[in-house]
Amino acid sequence: MARKIVITSGKGGVGKTTVCANLGVKLANLGFRVALIDADIGLNNLDVIMGIENKVIFDISDVISAKCRVKQALVQDSRYPTLYVMPSAQLDYKNYITGENVKNVVEMLSPSFDYILIDCPAGVENGFHRAVFSANEALIVVTPHIPSIRDADKVLSILSNYNLHTKNLVINRVRGDMLLNGEIISIEKIVELLNIPILGVIPDDDNIATLSSLGSFACGTSGARAFSILAENIHNGSKKIYDCTYRYRGVMGVIRRNIKRRV
Repeated sequence: MARKIVITSGKGGVGKTTVCANLGVKLANLGFRVALIDADIGLNNLDVIMGIENKVIFDISDVISAKCRVKQALVQDSRYPTLYVMPSAQLDYKNYITGENVKNVVEMLSPSFDYILIDCPAGVENGFHRAVFSANEALIVVTPHIPSIRDADKVLSILSNYNLHTKNLVINRVRGDMLLNGEIISIEKIVELLNIPILGVIPDDDNIATLSSLGSFACGTSGARAFSILAENIHNGSKKIYDCTYRYRGVMGVIRRNIKRRV
């Protein structure tokens, strides 16, 4: 049976969908069968980030309404044979899809996969509850900014009402130069404020944003390495954390930091 992990944050714009897509790719690279479910009904873009939007025939609403079988709505990624995407529905179906509906789809998929990653919509409205209801684990994505951390804290208080086995933290878009300069909140402080275990730190890597917009994924970059470490931590229970500051240490690091300041 699959591990069912919802990827959430509360605040929009922190990179939940990008984290979901890249984490799915890295788990698939490790040889696991992975399904990505877009639970953002009406504002779906996971299929775009995955570069499979032109292959979509059925979506989750078609499965729920019994217009197709669950496997017919899955789109296999041609680059990663063990990675599949369940596209979201259009806006018209937003008020008719319940948490129980989504959970039934997840349960139908569970025997065929090792991991099911559920991309949660922003906010804490009905869409949030639909997504969380189907999961037994949660990854809370934040950026090192006060509004994001504050929203994540609110989400954590709501998640306490659900029977989740684990709740873990991913800090996204961390700039190593600003971290060393004391210009953003430290990793340690964020963990202290939210009081949950940290599983990953993802650097602010232009390659991730650029390639994600093209339906591609970074290989051999700092972001790719950070996502690989995150995938290994999730599967193995390890506690490695990517060091976003290493390029900005020493003499050459100081030069890079000064260049960053001027750009």
